[in-house]
Amino acid sequence: MTVLHQISVDLGDRSYPIVIGSELLSGGFDLSPFIAGANCLVVTNETVGPLYEAALLDSLCGRQVETLALPDGEQFKTLDTMVSILDRLTASGFSRDTTLIALGGGVVGDITGFAAACYMRGVDFIQVPTTLLAQVDSSVGGKTGVNHAAGKNLVGAFHQPRMVMIDTNTLSTLPERQMKAGLAEVIKYGAIADLEFLAWLEDNMQALLEKDAGALAHAIRRSCELKAEVVSDDEREAGRRAILNFGHTFGHAIERCQGYGDWLHGEAVAAGMVMAAELSGLPSGDVDRLRTLIETAGLPVASPDIGEEAMRDAMGMDKKVRSGQLRFVLLESLGHAVVSSDYDDAVLSRVLSSAA
Repeated sequence: MTVLHQISVDLGDRSYPIVIGSELLSGGFDLSPFIAGANCLVVTNETVGPLYEAALLDSLCGRQVETLALPDGEQFKTLDTMVSILDRLTASGFSRDTTLIALGGGVVGDITGFAAACYMRGVDFIQVPTTLLAQVDSSVGGKTGVNHAAGKNLVGAFHQPRMVMIDTNTLSTLPERQMKAGLAEVIKYGAIADLEFLAWLEDNMQALLEKDAGALAHAIRRSCELKAEVVSDDEREAGRRAILNFGHTFGHAIERCQGYGDWLHGEAVAAGMVMAAELSGLPSGDVDRLRTLIETAGLPVASPDIGEEAMRDAMGMDKKVRSGQLRFVLLESLGHAVVSSDYDDAVLSRVLSSAA
């Protein structure tokens, strides 16, 4: 076992660590200090469970542990799936000192966290993310929830985990498409907050695609540092935290219009970031720089042919809308993002009409 980095999300008495390392799931890292009671429910999915569940269970010996495998895919990120977790908790008679452990990608983490927020008005949970996207983004910050037919993540709650354990070895079994989708969120951090990191990604993208251990550890660490800083400053997205949604207004609309699970979240966000950069009015060279990096990561740089009207309808349910006014995360420059409703609607129409 090697703990490479430990990062703190500073939220007063609800602060928690993000532990990044290799072989942490192989019985090396002690989760006991983060588990208050004797009962645990490990929630995973049908793909991840067979790979990593046994190793996690070995580290939880001495406790009453049950497991639940959810179906795999964004299309199952629903209230019905979340209720299946509540059904297991109640059927097993688990009490308020129960800890839920989310073992999987962003869908598993979001649903499990939401169930933990709801069960008995809130029980502890731990994030053990196994995809790059979950490791650098969704496992950190306490956003939990499920999708609704009207929009992505419309039903949920803020509920912080007790800790996040990131075992970089899990990326060895991550399919190539999922790996690339996770890189979209990594690129996002450079685009919105760290120009030096963006340049590092340009120099090291091939190493990341080849799953170089050192490059991945650095990318995960820096992404988590940037997210932890923003979340510590604005836990419930009253202001600055909204910059983490760069590309997501467009991306969520693409996911909804295409049907959840057709485009992966990271793929939709990748195209959405290019669209947001174009709407920002950046110099063409800066837009091209971001587009080239996203293309190098093997990700889409344009929306599918959805149409302006359908995209506008889908964006109308975006959580940043205020008084009926769309707001976007825009780039004042590469490395500096703002949330604004000050955009040229004619440019928006052109961006929404562009398709792959």
